Amino acid sequence: MASWSLLVRVCLVNAAIGGLAALPVNLFNRLMTVELALPALLPGLLVALHYAVQLTRPVWGHRSDAKGGRTPFIIGGMALVGMGVIGAAWGIQVAEASLPIALGVWTVSYILIGLGIGAAGTSFLALLASMTGARKGGSATLAWLMLIAGAIIASVGTGIALEPYSPARLITVVSTVVAVALLITVIAIWKVEKDPQQSDEMRTDLPLVAALRQTWTDPVARRFTGFVFLSILAFYLSELILEPFTGHIHGLGPEDSTKLSGGKDGAALLGMISAGVLSQLRIGSLRFWAIAGCVLSALGLLALGAQAPLIPSTVALGLGNGLFVVGAVGSMMQLAAARARATGTRMGVFGAAQAIAAGLAGLMATATLDLARLTLSDGAAYALVFTFEAALFLAAALMAARIMRGADYSQAQMVPGE
Repeated sequence: MASWSLLVRVCLVNAAIGGLAALPVNLFNRLMTVELALPALLPGLLVALHYAVQLTRPVWGHRSDAKGGRTPFIIGGMALVGMGVIGAAWGIQVAEASLPIALGVWTVSYILIGLGIGAAGTSFLALLASMTGARKGGSATLAWLMLIAGAIIASVGTGIALEPYSPARLITVVSTVVAVALLITVIAIWKVEKDPQQSDEMRTDLPLVAALRQTWTDPVARRFTGFVFLSILAFYLSELILEPFTGHIHGLGPEDSTKLSGGKDGAALLGMISAGVLSQLRIGSLRFWAIAGCVLSALGLLALGAQAPLIPSTVALGLGNGLFVVGAVGSMMQLAAARARATGTRMGVFGAAQAIAAGLAGLMATATLDLARLTLSDGAAYALVFTFEAALFLAAALMAARIMRGADYSQAQMVPGE
């Protein structure tokens, strides 16, 4: 079992992933819709494309199982993400001269981003799962904190460095961010997998289809994949409508709505830290925190839909999200590591379910809201979406209560010799 200092170092990989992944979702989204005056649907479709490409996660996970090591896939995946991010920034400059060429550049770039995140993210989580022993809750907290910290640092740092903005300056700044992220990745992962015998023990000879079939025939893994899809769908459903909701229903301006979103994220961090620390003290199991997080998130959403006081409702939602993340991600690592030679494949299957749900959530939420506002008042339309999301969270809580029995997943099937 790795020391905490080594785990902190390895989790710097997730900070680098978070830093690069934040740019397409936040900065490039804004530049396309504001500076280039393009329809908001365009960056939405590009982000959906990068999630769709992450259906390759099981392939990357299996390849890292077959090779017996994660390091090449983490570094190679980050290189792909870096190429895609720089390409997307270049596409913004190209768009000023030729939008059709820019669309082609963006399409290729977002595909590279999705492929890279799939390869690096899946391999990182598989490596972390195999290193942490029984400390899955604390490790999940650490990994998510690093992910969020990387996103915040990259977003704020890029925003400062872009003053005054120009497309040429954008390419220079983004290239620098990519170089720093790649350097951090190499430092974080260098010689972590230095034991050849350990790599041999992890290596699998099963072909991809057989490995996927083996994972899917395990009833615990199959049910947990369903839980991941359902809970992540609920988790992301309000992402694109919370700030519009505060404007339409509560009259908040952009500055105040952004502060409220920041408060929600702060509450989520508090929930993650609390669940991570308490789980290390053996207070509450991963199953308990997953269920508690789902229920508290549902209560926060129902309060928002009922137009209860905005700040307490939003804080409850964020806190519940944080508790849920630790329970769900910690359980994901625990179940993936139940088979040493299939950790990457399992993590890839769970990651693919997560990517599908995350990509689908934004489209479902915005489409449902638009349709509901055609016949209902704004308040009733938002309440409908929030109530639907709460119902998904409660269904996920019931599912977790049924399938996540016991902190060690004693029901997870083991193959003789593994």
